[in-house]
This record gives sequence, structure tokens and C-alpha cells, in this order.
Amino acid sequence: MQSIVSSHHLCLAPPPPVLCQRLLCHRVPSIRLPSRRSTTSLRLFPCAAVSRESEMAAKEDGQDPRIPKIASSIRVIPDFPKPGIMFQDITTLLLDTEAFKDTIDVFVERYKGKGISVVAGVEARGFIFGPPIALAIGAKFVPMRKPKKLPGKVISEEYSLEYGTDKIEMHVGAVEPGERAIIIDDLIATGGTLAAAIRLLERVGVKIVECACVIELPELKGREKLGEAPLFILVASDAA
Repeated sequence: MQSIVSSHHLCLAPPPPVLCQRLLCHRVPSIRLPSRRSTTSLRLFPCAAVSRESEMAAKEDGQDPRIPKIASSIRVIPDFPKPGIMFQDITTLLLDTEAFKDTIDVFVERYKGKGISVVAGVEARGFIFGPPIALAIGAKFVPMRKPKKLPGKVISEEYSLEYGTDKIEMHVGAVEPGERAIIIDDLIATGGTLAAAIRLLERVGVKIVECACVIELPELKGREKLGEAPLFILVASDAA
């Protein structure tokens, strides 16, 4: 498992070099989270052992020393919500005020001053990270919701699930043609929801600057469903 900052097919002005390089995680051993966070011993990211040595190593390599702290604050819950699933739990990140602030700051530093007027947050955890990013960069926040959650007239986009289909919706008039948007979620797995959000916004003439997630499960190849839309992530997990 590796902690990285990743960028793919960027349509932005070149970001600061510190956010475009791979964090060298092999210098830091795997750890198990302390029992105070969980009754189960959980294997986290190889970068999860946040120490002065790991932060110094990141600085020496010209990389962002905040990323190991962010990675270490995310715990993995095995067999939730069903057997075989390794659930990436960001609630522990939210309890760590430094890691939470660092997460928001990394995104804000990337998107501030890039002419972005829309931050679209995917239900539900995109609602946690999207609003503070939107406020900091001077953009509006647009919630992308599950069916029958929005009270006004909506536009919707259907996407496939393992068994069946679902929809994502937003209010008509929430965005205008020609606006520039980023789409925020906590995690990209199979990519179906993000791909639907992209299609929905593009149908009304919005330019997708980038999709941004805290975590990626790369073995599920979700980024392949995003087409030409770039993807920016902070942490990659093998969820093993």
C-alpha cells in the first residue's frame, strides 16, 4: 500500500512540484493502529507510521510531508459492510484536526486561483470535504445527491451498480454552461458514481477541470471510467 499524490491528464496550470511527485513509502515500515482506535488490529498504509524521520525523509525528497500524516489518520475496517470488503474509514481523519486541515489545505493549494467556480460534492462524504474547499477558493458548492433527496426540480444521471442501477441528481440551475468545476469525493473505487457526476455536469455545459479524492483503490481501476477527466488523489490503498 502506498501513500501518493497523483495527477492524471491535468488541464490545470502546472501545480506545485511537491504535489506531483510520488511519496517514497518504502522507507517507513507497515504499522498496526493502536487499540484506542479500534478493537481490531488493522493493517494500514506502509506510510502510516508518521514519525519525525518519515517527515524529514519526505522533505529531503522534495515531497509533501503532510501526506504521511493524512494516510496514518485513515483506518481500515475489515469485512465491512460485508465479508471481503476492507472499508476505508475517514471518520478517524476527521477526529484528527491537523490531518483534516492538511487534507483541505492540499486541495485548496491545488485549486485556488485556477478559475474554478463550482465544487461539486458527491453524496455523502463529498459533502464533508467539498464545502470547506469551495469556501477557501471562492467557489459555490453544488451537492450531487441520491434520488429523491433534493426538493426542487432536478436533472439526473444513471449509472450501473454490481446488481442494478442507481442515479445521481442535482438541482436544475445550480450550474451554468461554461463554468469550470471540480468534483470531490472521499474515495474512488469502481468509479461509477464519479463518472455519472462528470456526465451530468457535462450535459449542462460545465467544464470538468479535475476529479479529486482523498483515497483511491487502484486495483478496482475506477479512473478508467472517467474518460478524459483528470483524477487527483492523496492516498492509494490496496485495501488488502
